[in-house]
Amino acid sequence: MTKPLVSLIIPVYNEELHLLEFLKKIDSTDIGFPKELIIVDDCSSDASSSIIENFSFQSSYQFFRHQQNRGKGAALRKGFAMAKGQIIGVQDADFEYSVDEVRLLVEPIAKNLADVAYGSRFKKSGQQVHRTFHYLINRLLTLTSNIFSGLYLTDMETCYKFFKAEIIKNIDLKSDKFGFEPEVTAKIARLHLRVLEIPVSYYPRSYIEGKKISWKDGIAAFWHILYFNSLAKESSYFREGLPQGYIPQGRLWL
Repeated sequence: MTKPLVSLIIPVYNEELHLLEFLKKIDSTDIGFPKELIIVDDCSSDASSSIIENFSFQSSYQFFRHQQNRGKGAALRKGFAMAKGQIIGVQDADFEYSVDEVRLLVEPIAKNLADVAYGSRFKKSGQQVHRTFHYLINRLLTLTSNIFSGLYLTDMETCYKFFKAEIIKNIDLKSDKFGFEPEVTAKIARLHLRVLEIPVSYYPRSYIEGKKISWKDGIAAFWHILYFNSLAKESSYFREGLPQGYIPQGRLWL
């Protein structure tokens, strides 16, 4: 049986301090499936683009650079459109998550046991140290998202989100920045999907090390949860290519 191609979408913005080390790791890691790397540089002002352009990839890859900074959500949309894989996942260009655990999220989708897989930082059995502020905000955002969406998760804001390509390519995403997380969660909650959470390791970095998200993004996330779960028109959520089997009976969005 042929294994599905996995497209890893990697948004990059000013990551020069560790980018070369990261590229070596993601390029060489065997995830148990054929992979392609889709790298979208969101108009970095440092040497990130140069590092990517001069790296000798062994994996299949595509590279695109925005001409102006638009945000993580915009970079992901571009990557989703470029992806050729049957399974598509999000991979940040840092070491907060373990690349070695990517196969844990891919396997249940490849085996048709799930349609979407989230990597949860809060289901891990071992004790992990989280920064108090970010931990509390993440838990509060997840709780709020669960209340509005009806989809019970332990970690809505996780980076590691993997999808069947036919699903994510047919979700009409709008958020340019960090609103991607609550938006995509609100929209998959409207579909008849098997959503699985997998425990993953997490090694939080500091702002000195390049962390981008701030308290302002946390406030904005609450608005995105409210908007995409309660205020936006569902008729604009999905494209015509979405297989009808994912649409619950009685819903006439498309």
